[in-house]
Amino acid sequence: MYEDCKESTGDYYFLCDTEGAWGIVLESLAAVGIVVTVLLLLAFLFLMRRVQDCAHWNVLPTQFLFLLGVLGLFSLAFAFIIQLNQQTAPIRYFLFGVLFALCFSCLLAHASNLVKLVRGRVSFSWTTILCIAIGVSLLQTIIAIEYVTLIMTRGGMFVHMTPYQLNVDFVVLLIYVLFLMALTFFVSKTTFCGPCENWKQHGRFIFVTVLVSIIIWVVWISMLMRGNTQLQRQPQWDDPVICIALVTNAWAFLLLYIVPELCILYRSCQQDCPLPSNACPLPTYERSFRAETQELSRAC
Repeated sequence: MYEDCKESTGDYYFLCDTEGAWGIVLESLAAVGIVVTVLLLLAFLFLMRRVQDCAHWNVLPTQFLFLLGVLGLFSLAFAFIIQLNQQTAPIRYFLFGVLFALCFSCLLAHASNLVKLVRGRVSFSWTTILCIAIGVSLLQTIIAIEYVTLIMTRGGMFVHMTPYQLNVDFVVLLIYVLFLMALTFFVSKTTFCGPCENWKQHGRFIFVTVLVSIIIWVVWISMLMRGNTQLQRQPQWDDPVICIALVTNAWAFLLLYIVPELCILYRSCQQDCPLPSNACPLPTYERSFRAETQELSRAC
């Protein structure tokens, strides 16, 4: 049956191979993820019009961009289910790092804004947060474009490279994404310090999401570079390992970050007044300064 499937579908045989069912399972999870992400996008669009708190609304365009990145990750899974060829190789090497860089840049931009909010300061504008997310992710886009262009101008060397060379290049291309992940992790930790407790829960969502992502990435990179070789499963397990990590991380983005954020957004829209998140205690020196200012104004 495996041979019949492979002969009839060619590079697409993982989509119907029942002996190695990983392709069918991941195809189903990715398809469900696409549907769920589209529904969440529509929910965000609907609720964005009802948010009254400016500080909360400013991050919504960046979260919408984040959801578009997650949608791209679920769609990219099909490029790994289909066998490596001249068409799927450039898509894999370009979009994998770019989409993850976009997602982690959005998390970094949100965490950077929370660092101000937990200390009782004014939020960045929505354009500033969005520009931070897009700007930080641009470097990975440039790196991916240069690499893919270099390989393609040399006659499409992807199919002529050994599995080990393919894996090394793939991981090296993601160094900047690893840096973004680590930076977001440490910035999200700083959101735990500050007088405004209501904003800290957003920082916890980012912290847990990035922590789980780090664990996923450590596991799949270890398997790709050493585990598959030691188990003598290279290159048979290379595509499944990357694709499993891709789909798992995309679902982690949805379940650990977007769904909790959407729940908070929904609760805020049920209130007639703005969120109490801005009503946090001011530092002592700010309170005393305002009191002195008010006394002087009365005296005048």
